Amino acid sequence: MSENDRKTAEMRSAPPAPQRWPHLAGRMEGREHVLAVRVYYEDTDFSGFVYHANYLKFCERGRSDFLRFANIHHHALHWGETGGRSGFVVRRMECDWLKPAIIDDVLEVRTRLIEYRGARFELAQRILRAADDALLFTARVTAVLVDDKGRPRRLPEPMRSALSALLWPEY
Repeated sequence: MSENDRKTAEMRSAPPAPQRWPHLAGRMEGREHVLAVRVYYEDTDFSGFVYHANYLKFCERGRSDFLRFANIHHHALHWGETGGRSGFVVRRMECDWLKPAIIDDVLEVRTRLIEYRGARFELAQRILRAADDALLFTARVTAVLVDDKGRPRRLPEPMRSALSALLWPEY
């Protein structure tokens, strides 16, 4: 094992950040994941409103942390700890921008799993302003697990089992 590989393995086995920052990855409210995001100056455009593409970044963080709560970790997929290198790619995303957010707003990115099968899963995401619960943005996202060559790969049984526990019952 090379020195770089040894250091990487040590970093991956270090105590996870949630022990020191328990809410860093958000929280679960039943089967819905909630991630708080503050709007900074860098998130806005010349109008003073959040730049449209940043809502996609906020949703990506919400999806990643939702998976983290399901014990599905990107580093494990990347390093092949789940039966070969793999990762998630967004296949489809349908978005609606409803109202703008501004600097210093605290937003809630809410993520629900609405379906999974084969190599894919679908999520419903909403971004609300925490101060008044105003709905600002919605998205339906289809993500696909792919191997290191970009081919779809069936969700492994442990992943399906973890997702099953978080499936939103109303969809």
